[in-house]
Amino acid sequence: MKALILAAGFGTRLLPYTENLPKPLFPVLGRPLIEILIERLIHAGCTGIVINTHHLHEKISGFISGQNFPIPVITCYEETLLGTGGTIENLSEFFEGQPFIVINGDIVTDIDLRAVYDYHLGHGHLATLVMHDYPAYNNVWVTPQGYVSSFDARPKEDENAESKRLAFTGIQVLSPEMIRFIPQNRPVSSIDAYRNMLKSGLKIKAFVPENLYWRDIGSPPSYLEAVYEKTAPLAFSRGFGSVSGLPIKRTPIAGDGSDRKWYRLTCGPHSLILAEHGIRSRKGVCEIDAFVAIGRHLHQNRVPVPQIYLWDSFSGHVYLEDLGDINLQTTVLGEKDQNRIASYYESVVDQMLGMWINSANSFDPAWAYQTPAYDKTLILERECRYFVDAFLNTYLGLDVSYERLKAEFIRLADNLLARAVLGLMHRDLQSRNIMVKDNTMYLIDFQGSRMGPIQYDLASLLIDPYVNLPQDVQLQILDRCADQVCRQTGVEKKFFLTGYEYCTLTRNLQVLGAFAHLSKIKHKLGFEPYIPAAIQNLNDRLTQAGHDRFPNLSDVAAQALKKIHLSFDTSKSGGL
Repeated sequence: MKALILAAGFGTRLLPYTENLPKPLFPVLGRPLIEILIERLIHAGCTGIVINTHHLHEKISGFISGQNFPIPVITCYEETLLGTGGTIENLSEFFEGQPFIVINGDIVTDIDLRAVYDYHLGHGHLATLVMHDYPAYNNVWVTPQGYVSSFDARPKEDENAESKRLAFTGIQVLSPEMIRFIPQNRPVSSIDAYRNMLKSGLKIKAFVPENLYWRDIGSPPSYLEAVYEKTAPLAFSRGFGSVSGLPIKRTPIAGDGSDRKWYRLTCGPHSLILAEHGIRSRKGVCEIDAFVAIGRHLHQNRVPVPQIYLWDSFSGHVYLEDLGDINLQTTVLGEKDQNRIASYYESVVDQMLGMWINSANSFDPAWAYQTPAYDKTLILERECRYFVDAFLNTYLGLDVSYERLKAEFIRLADNLLARAVLGLMHRDLQSRNIMVKDNTMYLIDFQGSRMGPIQYDLASLLIDPYVNLPQDVQLQILDRCADQVCRQTGVEKKFFLTGYEYCTLTRNLQVLGAFAHLSKIKHKLGFEPYIPAAIQNLNDRLTQAGHDRFPNLSDVAAQALKKIHLSFDTSKSGGL
């Protein structure tokens, strides 16, 4: 019993992900699909396997040569693609005159391959095709007697009315005699050989197993679905114990500024959250890597973050503890008692001290995504230039030159970093990234964490446009936090507070750039109503600093504020 795994295709439907990784090496549950198929064939009693290759053939060959399979597994490079039929004919000597299995290298299935092989040996026909009811690919006609009768979209006029359309799974068992029906022109499909067999009056048997799990991974949605179907039950098992046999319900939930997709999964009385980061498309640290590494680090250091139950770094799936739907923004906006509001922020600061100081000691900068630290380059490019390009120019259309403001931006960055109290910063510590559950404040969206100024996180929390905290509450929390940090670090309070004021400026620039980009480019208009509060805050902060400190930035911010007020006032009156 020998087998052929078809693995030569370009994986065009999976571009751009197949530019650097051939489709058969896409992992499922952390293991390359081709390895899973080989093990299933070995389990079925296969004594030898050949794999045809073409696209990125060296990667497939390299993987196979690095394994230690108990049977011979070889690769055969096709310099020119031969097609399924051409490959079968080209490798006919490998099968040594015996019936052989052919299976596509891009499918995930639980089928009993031994049962298919034995079924073929028992009926005497030259071909057995495994069929499955899969509506998206149901294009092969099968008679009630279990024979394949047509590969055409419509049945023949004399076709049995009870025939039904099913999907060909890409799994087949063939007798060597069928090779003579393969057309000589190449590339050629095995389907052409089957059509020739039908024209010659030969019969092709259909094997239609019950309760078959089968899915191809030929497109991004089908690959992600295959991974989900394998990982979701395992995630529930790790989080809550055995849930075998219970259905899992998946419900989309709204995300925020990122492009990730979010779902709430429920299984019996349990629930968890699935975050889809997207299929890995490049080497190096990706967003999911930072999310998982930093999330596990914070959880191990008792920082209140959702527990990560399971993740798959290639597909981008991460399964998390479900923290509910109530965030700090919702809590604060629904509370009228200013003292209670202040108490919420005091709780956040108390918990953040564990992240800022304690978790910093064992933090590995290699975990960080984009940059290992909050540094001058990040300030200038991802905050200052972002403000100019996305907010001033793209959103407001002011045509402001970055060079006009560059010297002031450099001075701002230098002064901030000179007064930074370093710790492990969250970098997006605002009210929508703080979930409230059982009177505990949990941090989410921590993948941007890196070493940097503690004051930046505090600025992000207190000048957050989503809640627009009263000034006296801001000052109360700022003073309390400054005292705590200074007590634990030994820095002077004035040093901390001066660094905080610079951080309010850079954070404000980042916020305006982000809101503008999300509104104008991403068309996420829910962020737009918060722009007036953010630009007003920037102007207030610059006024407090004094016009002579940042004269050009102050003038541009004032110009932007006037345009924002005009635009929003006109919009309310039915204009813009």
